[in-house]
Amino acid sequence: MSNSIINLTNPSIPLGSTILVTGVNGLIGSHIADQVLAAGYQVRGTVRNQSKSAWVEALFTTKYGDGRFKLFEVPDLALKGVWNSPIKGVSGVVSVAGLANLMVQDVEGAVKDDLDGFFNLLDAAKAETTVKAFVFTSSSWAVWTPKANTPMSVTESTYNEEAIGVANDTKLEPAQKGIAPFMATKVKVEQGCWGWVAREKPSFTFNSVLLSTVLGPILSSKDQSASTAGMVKWLLTKEHLDVMEHIAPQWFIDARDAGRLYVAILTNENVDRERVLGCGGRFSFPKVLEILKEAYPERKGEFADLPDAGWDQTELPSDKSLALLNKVGQSEWTTLEQSAKDNFESFAI
Repeated sequence: MSNSIINLTNPSIPLGSTILVTGVNGLIGSHIADQVLAAGYQVRGTVRNQSKSAWVEALFTTKYGDGRFKLFEVPDLALKGVWNSPIKGVSGVVSVAGLANLMVQDVEGAVKDDLDGFFNLLDAAKAETTVKAFVFTSSSWAVWTPKANTPMSVTESTYNEEAIGVANDTKLEPAQKGIAPFMATKVKVEQGCWGWVAREKPSFTFNSVLLSTVLGPILSSKDQSASTAGMVKWLLTKEHLDVMEHIAPQWFIDARDAGRLYVAILTNENVDRERVLGCGGRFSFPKVLEILKEAYPERKGEFADLPDAGWDQTELPSDKSLALLNKVGQSEWTTLEQSAKDNFESFAI
């Protein structure tokens, strides 16, 4: 369903309004901006370095025409007054930019650094009376730690207390903790933002999206590192296979589905103070590899080999998320097969 047309009925934010998207040069941010523009809105996108990310404005201007997208530089999310210009007059805010270092050593320090920036943005949004909706990007890792072949159940109210416990365990060496400190940081940062909402009681809707691993096509493969979606290319180039072997089977979401999910939340005033699971289906990199070898048999010998890693057995409620997609004209999630093939082909290798 990756090519479905966005269809909005009585959106709570009128078409033509302006939406602010932070971290717009990344995989997630660029797809959110793309879908917001496709829905009929104007977009302001922020990046840390405007000159290095000039391609973003060129990309969206070519696709949607002059004046629909404008790029702003925000070198430090916590800098006083840095949001004054980007946020002036906008109707919605999508917060994507945040901690990207998986190997966190100091959880509390990382949490403080992230929250300083997010609180600064939230304060600016509260002060700007035009803002009707704010969507915060969290992670499914703030909900649970994926484990292959391990039945478990989670809900939108679940927090990853296991990761916090591992991160706080003084008996474990950093190598033994793995990325648990990063997951713990995601938990505490999201909880910190919910704490701000409880204290400040903003008039705008506030929701968090708990994104799982994001796959799908790269909008500009020559300009974007593409994060997790970039790993699909490694299956052909045979880079960092040791890293991929340690990524447990888990849930994923296609980048285009993710973008539409944000549009649905932004434009529905009845969705407020909720955590929304951004999980479209199960995946593993060995399964992605299997899909690509079957889809491109003439290149089968070029691909790497990965050992079978089992399969995710986590049960979670995705009906709310799918119902939101339905409201913008999409009837079902993009399949792993489609997402993996589109992901691979976007690299043109």
